[in-house]
Amino acid sequence: MTTSTSQAMPMQDSSLAHLLYGLMTGFPLLLLPVLLSLLINLSQKRQQLNELVGSHLKWQRFSIIGLLMMLAIAYAIPAFWPSVSLGLAALVWFVLRLVKGWLSLADGRII
Repeated sequence: MTTSTSQAMPMQDSSLAHLLYGLMTGFPLLLLPVLLSLLINLSQKRQQLNELVGSHLKWQRFSIIGLLMMLAIAYAIPAFWPSVSLGLAALVWFVLRLVKGWLSLADGRII
């Protein structure tokens, strides 16, 4: 009689992280791709991810949540110019995090 144990092996493929970064680049489309990326990101099981992909999914989660929080604050500010300034700063910050994360993933570096 043979027994086999199935252990959760870490996912070695980083294509999921690349797909999610690609979805995040669609933020000008009413943030719908960004929200889809966040939903996919949150649905991943942490124990099945290797260290590289896990760190990038965490980086993406914090980037998206930070963007949404800053945009919500910008929307809540009643004055026009401070609101627009904060919104633009949030978008620039998000794009910089997106580029840094995707380049780090392409280089195989953990964030």
